[in-house]
Formats: sequence, C-alpha cells, structure tokens
Amino acid sequence: MSPTRWVLHVDLDQFIAAVEVQRRPELAGRPVVVGGNGDPSERAVVATASYEAREFGVRSGMPLRVAARRCPDAVFLPSDGPAYEEASERVMAVLRSFPVVVEVLGWDEAFLGAVTDDPEALAHDVQRAVTERTGLSCTVGIGDNTLRAKIATEFGKPAGTFRLTRFNWFATMGDRPTTALWGIGTRTARRLTELGYTTVTELAEARPSDLAERIGPAMGPYYVQLARGIGREEVSDAPRVARSRSRETTFQQNLESWAAVREEVAALALRVADDVRAEGRPALRVGVKVRFAPFTTRGRSATLPAPTSDPDDLVAAALAVLDLFEERNRQRPVRLLGVRAEFGPPP
Repeated sequence: MSPTRWVLHVDLDQFIAAVEVQRRPELAGRPVVVGGNGDPSERAVVATASYEAREFGVRSGMPLRVAARRCPDAVFLPSDGPAYEEASERVMAVLRSFPVVVEVLGWDEAFLGAVTDDPEALAHDVQRAVTERTGLSCTVGIGDNTLRAKIATEFGKPAGTFRLTRFNWFATMGDRPTTALWGIGTRTARRLTELGYTTVTELAEARPSDLAERIGPAMGPYYVQLARGIGREEVSDAPRVARSRSRETTFQQNLESWAAVREEVAALALRVADDVRAEGRPALRVGVKVRFAPFTTRGRSATLPAPTSDPDDLVAAALAVLDLFEERNRQRPVRLLGVRAEFGPPP
C-alpha cells in the first residue's frame, strides 16, 4: 500500500444520545438512555446510552429494565429513527465535502479513503468540520486498511484520533483477547479459547489449515487473517446493497404456547416477504430468532430449495426453520421473535 494512501474510520460519539441532547440541551451532562418507547418498565433494549450512563454499566442491547436498575437516575427517551437519519445525512454531507471517498457504514460511521501525507491533520480537519456544521463530535481511527482503521477508533474514543498500521499492530493488539478483533464475539472467542487461542498473537500464529479443520474452511482461516490485521485496503462509495431484510417483535407478555409462537412467526414472515418484494431480489436463506425468558437468545436458519420472493414460500420456510428448535425449548416462554431473509450477492 502506498505510504500516502490511508483509510480513516469516522465514528460519531454516542450518536443517538448526542442527537437527543441537542434537542434537549437541559440533558447535557446527565445520564441518558434511548430505546424502545422510552419506558423502562416495558420490554425493550437500549439503543444507546450517553457516556454518563455508561459509567453505571449501561450498554447497548441491554434490557431497559436492567439499565434502570443500574442507573435509576437516568433519563429514558424513545427512539426516533427519522431524527437520527436526518442528523446522519448532515454528517455524511460534511464528510463528502472533503477530497475523499466516503463509504457509509451506518447512521453513525463511515470509512474515508484518502491520499495524504498527514492523515492526523486530515482527521482533525474532519472532526472540526463535523462539530462546527452539525454540533456533533466524532472519533477518527487511522489505518492502512479498513480493519485497522475500525479498530483504531476504539483507542481514540471519545473525540480523539489513533493510528493503527502494520508497524504497530502487534505492539498494540498482540496481548489483547481475541474479542478485541472486529468480527469476533464472545461465543467465537470461547471456541477459540477452547482450541488454545486466547490472545491476538496466539491466533495470528495459528496455521490457517488447522483452523480450517477445527472451525471451518471459510471462517477458520478468516479469523487468522483478522488476527494478523489483514483487511480490505480499498474504500468504495458504491451504494450499499442490503444483505438481508428482517423483522422482529418483543412481546410485553411472554408467549406461553408454541402454537402462539408459530402464529407470530408466520405473521413476521409475511412482513419480511413484503420487504423482500420491495427489494426486488429473491431470498436465498431464511432465519428465525427466538428469545426465551428471561433473556436467552437462539437462532436457526436454512437455505431455501430455490431463490424466492413468494410470501407463501417464505412463511413455509420460516415455520420449517422454527421446527428446527429442540423439543425441550418449545416448552419455554418466549419474549421475542424475529424472522430474517438473506439475499445473495448483488448482480
């Protein structure tokens, strides 16, 4: 890679909470939790929490009731998707005003492909422009590929910068657990630990062929690549194409019968079918997520016999996937259901 070609990862700090504080300046400095309808007595999860709330252990994905116990003085607010979409568009417009390639990853983050001899100066210019024109702050990770830039952001939070390249990869990451890698969660990390790989360095030194045999021909070698810091070097501004469409519902009262579960899964599958038809691409796989009470989540999926957008086919496939859940689980109360349709690569 040319020494003047860089990838910057721009990550807006506590984005959703920051947008809410902009709309309600009196909340500045207070613990703010956003999620669901903003009622912690209802079943919903935290979409985001301000840094003040995070100091009490509140995290994204946590049930609102747990967040309320950990931080009883927090201000709970409902999610407002259109407001976050509008704020995100303003930020992305700022990023596109620079001589860079902008690859949008979501509401609150994007990769920038840049050619510069001073990436830190560019990062600071980006931060300054975002704050001046939107009132929001961001952290910028600097790397020689997307993987390193993304991980670098975690070292710069909040509102700072950090450079992570092949030259300081192992000095920075080597002793860290494998969960420090973008793309490795706690479940995968436990599996790797069982195989004797607990740190990034240990995983990087593994033979890809060994991991291929023990984890899988695709994911095993991929995890070794992650540990070595190998990632995509090119940033693309091509429009993102959805990889899947999904719907889910959290029930305020548990579903106590499997018949009720089947009925709800069928209804969700019909909603997903509408999304699939609107996408104009057939689904290749269908997945079902079930969250059992009190908070255990399981998922199953299957490849369809043939690509389809037909609602009847998708409903039948979702119910067939639901049948893959073990008989013993069908006696457990259910608090959340989700149905997902996955697409193939774009044409």
